Parts: sequence; structure tokens; C-alpha cells
Amino acid sequence: MNSPFPGMNPYLENPVFWSELHHRFITAIADTIEENIPPQYRVAIEQRTYLSDDSDSVLVGIPDVSIFSQHKSPQQYSSTTTQTETSEGITVMIPLPEHITENYLEIREVSTGFVVTSIEVLSPKNKRPGEGRKAYELKRKQVLASLSHLVEIDLLRSGKAMSILGEVPVTDYQIIVSRSEIRPQAKLYGFSVRETIPVFPLPLQSEDTEAIVDLQSLLHGIYNRARYYLAIDYNKEPVPPLKPEDALWSDTLLREQGLRNN
Repeated sequence: MNSPFPGMNPYLENPVFWSELHHRFITAIADTIEENIPPQYRVAIEQRTYLSDDSDSVLVGIPDVSIFSQHKSPQQYSSTTTQTETSEGITVMIPLPEHITENYLEIREVSTGFVVTSIEVLSPKNKRPGEGRKAYELKRKQVLASLSHLVEIDLLRSGKAMSILGEVPVTDYQIIVSRSEIRPQAKLYGFSVRETIPVFPLPLQSEDTEAIVDLQSLLHGIYNRARYYLAIDYNKEPVPPLKPEDALWSDTLLREQGLRNN
């Protein structure tokens, strides 16, 4: 069964599905690119690791600590010994730092190891304040200061988008293709939940024919192979919720396809 949405399926943004989707999506992009680029290149799946201590940590408790006293009765005290009354705190849980690993792609020139293009699919931690965003922004700055191209894929409606100079239209999702030779200019592909994901050329060395990246086909393929249609309850609203006008559009779309009946 195909995804009922023409473009990005907003239900896949739910944290319940996103981690798995991100892993499958990165692998699918790598495989399809490998088949369509010249043999002097290879696609490597790399990892970025950091220690998260922000609000995205594994929260294992409550934010506020309360301490209260239990007074002992006079009979509990010895007549000959002075004892200090103590307070007993309640047991609380605190957020634990967690090691985070994020995958991204690098297209490398086999003969030199030079990174021709870096491809990132943003995660929720990259778009919220904290160590995840700091780690990604550092990597982004390093790529933008280098001779490598950058492809940045943002399929998440929530969180703060990455920095772009000047005024640009606000869209649900966006893809940025930054070619090293024309920076600071870059190509922005913005699109809504109602639109298909745009195709775009993959920047390589100037003398090479560039492959066309069709993320929409990859996403539909993942949706089918992973059988997300068995896991998603379309009678419920997606997480995060859609804008009111898009929620009405989504409701009509899902009812027309027999996926919502409440």
C-alpha cells in the first residue's frame, strides 16, 4: 500500500517512527546514489557522536524536588542523648546524559579520499536548542568553509530551521543544496505537506554528470517495505499536529482513501 500523502507523510515525523525512518532513508539514499554516480566515487555512511545533556535527554524523573520532614515522637528520643532531627527527602529521578549517534552521508573521491559532497537528513535534536544542534551547526560550518558541497534535507515541521541569510518563504519542509563554488549562494527547495518532494541534481565535481535525486520515490518505497501502513493509525492526528487548514485537507484526503472513519 502506498503512502496516502503526495509528499512527506506527516505521520512519519512522530518520534515513534522517525528514528527508524531516518536510518532507512539514509541507507536508501546511499544505495540509489551509488548506482548513479561515476565509478571514481563511493558513498560512505558516517557517524557523528555527542553526549546529549539537554531537554532531549532520557528524562527519568520529575523536574522539581520536594523535601519534607517526618517528626519523631518524644518517646523515640533517649532521655540521656541529644539527637538531631533530620529531614527525609523523597526519591526523585534526574535526566541522564545519553550518547547520541547520528548518521550522514559523504560522497568521496576514491583516489584521494576527498569529500566531494556531504548529505545530511536533519533529526529532531538538530532543530532544538541543545547539544544536538550545537554538534550539527559545528559540522555545518566546517563543510560550508570547505571545498565540499552540502545537501541538507529537512523533513521535519517542528523545531527551528537552519540559518539562511535574508527573507525566505516559510514552508513545512526544505532541501538546501549548497555548491562550494558559488557560496554563499545556495539553492533552496521549499515545499508543503500537500506537495511532492522536489527532485534535485546532486552536486559533484564540475566535469561530472550529476545524478538526479528523487527522494519522493525513495520515501514511497520505504513506506511500503517497512509496512508503515500497518503501524500508523490514521484515525488519530499526526505528531506534531498539522496547521488547521492542512488538518482539514488531510482529513478529506484520508477519508477519500478509506483510511479514516471516526
